[in-house]
Amino acid sequence: MDASQTAPRAPGSIRHRIMWPMILLAGLALLVSGGIVSVIQDRSITAAVDERLERTRDELKVLAQSGVDPQTGDQFTGPSEVLHTFLSRTVLGDAEGEVAFVGDRIEWMASEDQPVRPEDDRALIAAVAPLATGDRIIVDTIRTDRGTYRVLVAPVVYPTSQGALVHVYDMDVARAELRTTMTLYAVVAVVTMVLVALAAWFVVGRLLRPIEELRAAAESIDERDLTTRVPVRGNDDLTALSATINRMLDRVQTSVEGQRRLLDDVGHELRTPITVVRGHLEVVDVDDPVDVAQTRDLAIEEVDRMGGMINDLLMLARATESDFVRPGWADVASLTDQTLGKARALGDRRWRLERVAAAEAWLDVSRMTQAWLQLAANAVKYSEPGSPISLGSRLHRGEVQLWVSDAGIGIAPEQLRLVRERFGRTREAVQHADGAGLGLSIVETIVAAHGGASRSSRCPARAPRSR
Repeated sequence: MDASQTAPRAPGSIRHRIMWPMILLAGLALLVSGGIVSVIQDRSITAAVDERLERTRDELKVLAQSGVDPQTGDQFTGPSEVLHTFLSRTVLGDAEGEVAFVGDRIEWMASEDQPVRPEDDRALIAAVAPLATGDRIIVDTIRTDRGTYRVLVAPVVYPTSQGALVHVYDMDVARAELRTTMTLYAVVAVVTMVLVALAAWFVVGRLLRPIEELRAAAESIDERDLTTRVPVRGNDDLTALSATINRMLDRVQTSVEGQRRLLDDVGHELRTPITVVRGHLEVVDVDDPVDVAQTRDLAIEEVDRMGGMINDLLMLARATESDFVRPGWADVASLTDQTLGKARALGDRRWRLERVAAAEAWLDVSRMTQAWLQLAANAVKYSEPGSPISLGSRLHRGEVQLWVSDAGIGIAPEQLRLVRERFGRTREAVQHADGAGLGLSIVETIVAAHGGASRSSRCPARAPRSR
């Protein structure tokens, strides 16, 4: 046997298979959201830095073009004075730093209390020194071992000399607040993931509870107990599944109990004729032709009775199958006339047509004819030759009613339930005629399969009628 077919599935595997996609999806959503926020904020910081650098460039340009120190009113004689005046007037942020080149060397620096010192980063100075001797304003990003800088190089050109302002932004310092925010976001995301996992465990457990109850119900069902059902709670797809499974279990229980009753009935009812046949065969005088002939006739009669009984029981057993009846639209008047014609062959009675319904009904003509003729056969069996038997049909408040009336021995009201059971027969019926007591049970089964109900008024105190 394949081991994969016998190994039990790990408990909770469905819960895990549902939970992990939920957790991964939540984690992916948080990761993508954090990444988008980080990129947007980084671009916002870069844009703010560039705006600050552009404003610095414009202020330097205004100062250089005026050519006059606004505090002293003296004319600037070269780039050194312009740059010195600009550095002394500039207020720098914590992430900013400035140096002023005259020629290819640093001439002026920001105040000593400024935390960002471009002059201390040799790689940065080596990168901007060639740009300071040019004639173009440059805004660029320069990376060194000590950090990443956003750099403005703004030349100041005089006829006899040239200088340049180098204004730098330490982007690592500028992004420090962003890093703090994203670290806090990461901590919150981890806590959120833990909460999502706990919530998913609880919610998925509640959602899968009907499946667990369904499994437990299925495991508890065996041939001795078919009454266990899955609890139905809520109003969702799993609730509908539980209700469907319960209906399936109802059908299984009905089928199994029907099979049990069939076996019990067959064993009970066939035991007597078999015993009778066996007893006569054991005592038959094989040398007496008359005794042999009588025993033969009795055995054939009992075997025929057993055959009819088995056919009836098999028909009743098939009543639980989905195709037991195959209904279609049928003309009730035509069905009534045809059934009466067939019933006339059942016995010497005064057959009459009492009433005919001019309507159509959704029914299985073959099965309904079988049930109707069974009622007619019962009427013949329990009535005297030449007595009246009537068949009729009518449409009453949307319900088609079919009946057989006779003048037979009748059924006492307290015995109506008995005669509708399998092998149920009254004492009067047993004394009046032979039978297995399956006729009315067959009628009940066929009528119930059509969604109808049977009513009987065959009692001695009133006009006998079976519907």
